[in-house]
Amino acid sequence: MRRTRRLEVASRRLDHRSAKPLYRQIYDRFREAIGRGILRPDERLPSARSLASQLGTARGTADLAYSLLAGEGYILTRGAAGTFVAPGLRGVSKPVPVRSKGSCGRSPAGYTVADVTVAPFQMGLPALDAFPRALWARLATRRARVLPVEALQPPDIGGYRPLREAIASYLAVSRGILCSAEQVIITSGFQGALGLITRTFLQPGDAVWFEEPGYFLARSGLEAAGARIVPVAVDAEGLDVAAAAVRSPRARFAYVTPAHQAPLGVSLTLPRRLALLSWAGNARAWIIEDDYDSEFRYGSRPLPALKSLDEAGRVLYVGSFSKVLFPGLRLGYLLVPDTQIDRVDKVCRLLYRDQPTFNQAVVADFMIEGHFARHIKRMRALYEERRAGLAAALAQVFEGRLNVQLQAGGMHLIARSVDYGSDCDLVARANARRLAPAALSLWCAERGRKEQGLLLGFTNTPKTTAVEVAVRLKRAIEV
Repeated sequence: MRRTRRLEVASRRLDHRSAKPLYRQIYDRFREAIGRGILRPDERLPSARSLASQLGTARGTADLAYSLLAGEGYILTRGAAGTFVAPGLRGVSKPVPVRSKGSCGRSPAGYTVADVTVAPFQMGLPALDAFPRALWARLATRRARVLPVEALQPPDIGGYRPLREAIASYLAVSRGILCSAEQVIITSGFQGALGLITRTFLQPGDAVWFEEPGYFLARSGLEAAGARIVPVAVDAEGLDVAAAAVRSPRARFAYVTPAHQAPLGVSLTLPRRLALLSWAGNARAWIIEDDYDSEFRYGSRPLPALKSLDEAGRVLYVGSFSKVLFPGLRLGYLLVPDTQIDRVDKVCRLLYRDQPTFNQAVVADFMIEGHFARHIKRMRALYEERRAGLAAALAQVFEGRLNVQLQAGGMHLIARSVDYGSDCDLVARANARRLAPAALSLWCAERGRKEQGLLLGFTNTPKTTAVEVAVRLKRAIEV
């Protein structure tokens, strides 16, 4: 019976007159058959050579189709044993419920879904229902089975070398940064990178230009290290560099989120980027570039990083896998100028030897084999859909009493209340109803200039449940 199903899937001729490439026709055919349960988990598939012969096409065409299917977690290869439908894929083409306190969603093709508990509007989380868990498990299992001797030894000071090389390649292609693997230091997430910066470069009492409003965890981390925070207003062009130079001309650092300002979402304009770099070069100051969810920009390509313009070597670039993969990894990286490699290595040797090789190796495989780029592309499309869905639902439900600002990118919306009161009060009411918006005012350091608004994460709110979630928010804050 199984053999009959395989023959039915593989024997239908391809349409050579179609505008759709042949490899894509094969890919779609197998994806549909797996999704409908015609081909079942662990079922063996014909070899690429056999498939090509049955379909009357080149083997390379069949190989490419299988590569796409494998990359998305539909199938897996077991060496000489052959190619099989991945285990655990049941009904992947149908909507799969996600228990997130009242929301449910559709998993992108090839992705498996587990029950997750995510309060609607929670900030800083990627779409947990859309992470390719089956693919990740396969990569991790493969790594565990072929554990090399070097994995048992103390890790390199700067991190797992293949991961550092993969990150350097990724930054060159996607962020316009030309760097070597030696400049990339693996850290325990964003806070690990910030801690390494403060231990290496910051002296107690150093003044730091800081965006106002700005990322409160970065502000707290710098203050804990002894920095003196100098709030600098953010307008439609990003950090006001001229105002910062007047307010604190002898600052030693500037912390910025230039691609997508956290939390307002504006981008630092080119004139201000050049002014900031010029100031840092002349003052021998350091710029901490937090590349906050820069991968998720809608309607246009992601902007090049500030670091890509850094000819004087004054930018310390921080990246993290928490938002592009999942926060449980606790994995990030710091890119330092080549003149500072030895200086940072000395601090790492004394204080930062806490990154296990195994997770780094799995992430490296994920990147090297092309899954990382494909995952970001899928998430960008998914987030654009969920962002638009939530914005439309809020406009429909609140009828103008909550003004939603659509940003060029990012993973949250800003909603400003017309007559509902303080944002902290609204958040307290929403929390009581198991909703998790954040108050914009808490991202502000200066009391007299605190902005009001709700920060609403949309990544875990499928379009199909957006109206329901918006209604819940309205009922919560109108109590």
